[in-house]
Amino acid sequence: MLSLKEKYQKQAIPSMKEKFGYKNDLAVPKIIKVVVNTGFNPNAKDEKIRQEMAHDLALITGQKANPCPAKKAEAAFKTRKGMIVGLMITLRGQWMYDFLDRLVHIVLPRSRDFYGLPEKNIDQSGNLNIGLKEQIIFPEISAESTKNIFGLEVVVVTTAKNHQQGVELFKLLGFPIKHG
Repeated sequence: MLSLKEKYQKQAIPSMKEKFGYKNDLAVPKIIKVVVNTGFNPNAKDEKIRQEMAHDLALITGQKANPCPAKKAEAAFKTRKGMIVGLMITLRGQWMYDFLDRLVHIVLPRSRDFYGLPEKNIDQSGNLNIGLKEQIIFPEISAESTKNIFGLEVVVVTTAKNHQQGVELFKLLGFPIKHG
């Protein structure tokens, strides 16, 4: 089975050049980064939960999570500017391809009631947004030893110019995109 990187080089580039009329391989849209993030209640006093979330994200991605401070105060959520409200990891290069291979071939098929990613998850810039309800669908996380289940968001950022190019790129790479 071809890895995602090999599939891009051997199948996606020629197909995209033929369909959209690109003259150069470097003009073909490609995945440039993957951002994995999660949020939590900044007012909760339990530091152990945050550490467990950071640990689980590090296991899933292979990188340490960066804390995300609030950009502005929000009275309704009782947050102040600078409070840590989430964790974020940016993956590039080989780490990104390894993560996406596991996501597409192992994690998404393991998730409950999964019938494919809706095409509407791809925005007008050709980027894919995937919301996962629980981190325990990743094989690195032991469901028995996990005390807190949290959701996370995976954003796959591409150089595609529009929605149509993004959809075509993800389908050629083997992402389970469904119409509707």
